[in-house]
Amino acid sequence: MKKTLLIILAALAVLFLIMRMNPKGKQYTNQIESLISSPKENLINKEGNTIKSRVKPPKGYKRNTIKNNSFQQYLRNYKLKKHGSPIINYDGSKYFAQHWHDAILEVPVPKNGLQQCADALMRIRAEYLWDQNRKNEIGFKFTSGHYCSWKKYAAGYRPKIKGNKVSFHKTAKPDNSKSNFYKYLNLIYTYAGTASLHSELKKVNIKNLKIGDMLVQPGFPGHIEIIVDSAINEKGEQLFLLAQGNTPAQSVCLLRNFENENISPWYNFTKNSTVYTPSYYFENPVFVRFK
Repeated sequence: MKKTLLIILAALAVLFLIMRMNPKGKQYTNQIESLISSPKENLINKEGNTIKSRVKPPKGYKRNTIKNNSFQQYLRNYKLKKHGSPIINYDGSKYFAQHWHDAILEVPVPKNGLQQCADALMRIRAEYLWDQNRKNEIGFKFTSGHYCSWKKYAAGYRPKIKGNKVSFHKTAKPDNSKSNFYKYLNLIYTYAGTASLHSELKKVNIKNLKIGDMLVQPGFPGHIEIIVDSAINEKGEQLFLLAQGNTPAQSVCLLRNFENENISPWYNFTKNSTVYTPSYYFENPVFVRFK
């Protein structure tokens, strides 16, 4: 009882200080009252080694049904590093913000620094298609709008780029190896990004979101995050998990939800509402979907 009373008094003290320091401090009242009235549910299973086994749905929710061998299943069952693993930059250093994430995905980070936010998600998509023996579907548009496929690259075709003009010429021997596949991805990382994905991919209504859809703000660099799992309740209300790569190139991580700690790391999205994530906020959320 004493412990509960102390927590309540501490929360009220913090609220008082916020309101004194910030005229808009009242906006935090509901969040603090929520934390006091309904203690945060522990949704993290530290022993889980996949997204599905690491993160539990909140009370009243269950995971959406998905198809076998789908991109949705691939993401939901994506392998994770050991709980507590840090975010590591491409140069081996630790990222300054180690409190943003609840998990690190097993996505290698090349030391060349090219695999930034959009690049990491294109890699995940391309590796899924490779594993499904759908290699002929691997391809992305450059920011210039020119389509660059793995099929053509593997056949020896390379782009000749002059300003915004791009042409492809056969200048290399055919090579279908996995090592050449990653050389192809390095090319994609160089000439594609958030702007090209925003331009190339189909926009998705917030009511029709599913695993694999991406929240994007185009730009240079802009930012992009991907839905890696979803859950639904009896009312049809959905929650989502978000993962991101980042700039500088670094570990791909599962993001916490600081705006609603009671359901973190799950997020809920509402039409025309800004989405706040630890590293970025999307004032006018746009969702896109891989073909």
